[in-house]
Amino acid sequence: MTVLHSTNGSTTVGHFRMFVGGEWVDTDEHFEIRSPATEELVATVARGDVAHANRAVAVATSVHQAGTWRLTPPAERAAVLRKVADRFAERSVELAELHAREIGATIRLAEPMHFGAALPHMQYLADLTARYEFEQGGPLVGPVLASGRVRREAIGVCAAIVPWNIPLPLAVWKIFPALGAGNTVVVKPDENAPLMVLELAREFEAAGLPPGTLNVVTGEGESVGARLATHPDVRKIAFTGSTETGRSVMRGAADTVKRVTLELGGKGPNIVLDDADLDTAVDGALFAFLAHSGQGCESGTRLLLPRSLHDTFVARMIGRVKTLRIGDPMDYETDLGPVHSAAQRDRILAYIDSARAEGATVAYGGSVPQGPEFERGFWVEPTIVTDVRPHMRIAREEVFGPVVAVLAYDTDEEAVALANDSEYGLSAGVWSSDARRAFDVAEALESGMVWINDWHLAPPEYPFGGVKQSGLGREGGPGALDEYTEAKFISYDLSGGLDGKLYSLVLGTPPD
Repeated sequence: MTVLHSTNGSTTVGHFRMFVGGEWVDTDEHFEIRSPATEELVATVARGDVAHANRAVAVATSVHQAGTWRLTPPAERAAVLRKVADRFAERSVELAELHAREIGATIRLAEPMHFGAALPHMQYLADLTARYEFEQGGPLVGPVLASGRVRREAIGVCAAIVPWNIPLPLAVWKIFPALGAGNTVVVKPDENAPLMVLELAREFEAAGLPPGTLNVVTGEGESVGARLATHPDVRKIAFTGSTETGRSVMRGAADTVKRVTLELGGKGPNIVLDDADLDTAVDGALFAFLAHSGQGCESGTRLLLPRSLHDTFVARMIGRVKTLRIGDPMDYETDLGPVHSAAQRDRILAYIDSARAEGATVAYGGSVPQGPEFERGFWVEPTIVTDVRPHMRIAREEVFGPVVAVLAYDTDEEAVALANDSEYGLSAGVWSSDARRAFDVAEALESGMVWINDWHLAPPEYPFGGVKQSGLGREGGPGALDEYTEAKFISYDLSGGLDGKLYSLVLGTPPD
């Protein structure tokens, strides 16, 4: 069994406690974190419940009201965030291995892409905190001599609900701007992948974050997550997960009119135009739907090919995917690892079966890979499905696995119409050698993000999020702290005497 550093500061074999009120809290019942590749036990984790969630919110509320963190100057808050970023960079090799074991990502992907998506965001959000304009203003334009100020103030207790697929970056995108803005935070990581979030808490503790400012409750979504969504003292929810669960979060938040940021499902259309460089586009299309075995909301899972290139492109994809190595995710030579769980594997295979039943063709893959190395763990072959029609489930619903649905089109306009024929609008892509043509297509797509001749790029300077049923709000970019602050307008009348005051329009001129 892998020896891990537990969050109580001692070295143990894989036991982690939750973090509430500045204390590491254990419970009698524990979650087991098992490797998706081998099913071996990676760690055990304290099993929190509604009482722990209530305690975390109570502590966070008290800290916010006391001003312990929100009244700390932004430069000092930024310094704490930078300490955490620096420490995570120092521990990146160790933590990337733990991260890969926890979620089944290949180590070759976890180090540059998962940590590569987290570390620059940590530093960017720390720098943004230091330069963010928490107050601005000047003279007002109008009939009254007055000055106006706008203050960006912390919301209060913010809850962050983090999924299992890439928990470190998705936690950073919530925790760092929330803390940078001066809020207190309660995090509910997925019970199947809480280790990176607990390691974040450990580093915040070491960096000097006041106790109770950041709390991590390791519990189930149906209990702990639901309680955070409905708790009257939680003022903001940031959630990443399925659209169905996102709707439940919105309903739970509605009674107390909480602010919400939701990054939900996707069915990314990936449009190859007929002038695309085929070598680049073939590898790009595979990368779009196979990275982390397709377990990303922003994956490119609908491949739209011009009819004139369809057969050639699919044949080249099949030839290329045959060269990929599936297996041990801790081996740097491995290209594709497992999916996260038995339930996830069975769900993916059921979608493939439904595609066959509806008349689509499984051109490659479609099953569990064979061999003794796949007898344990949760595996699905990279799968290419052709003869797909827009009404099929494989074309409309989020599979969340290494499966791509291929649709043919004749004109650019038809490709755009097919791409936009979806309840989702998180990500999209265009492959072309003509920049103007590619931008014209990109601008016509109903999507929060569009990549041209690339996929999965998420730089910290730009917003990440979707439209339609892919979510509300954005994470990252220069507006990241806007999502975690409330704008307060304050005006100061400078006119002195009663002459010229606005209320004279109603009350008239006072008598002599």
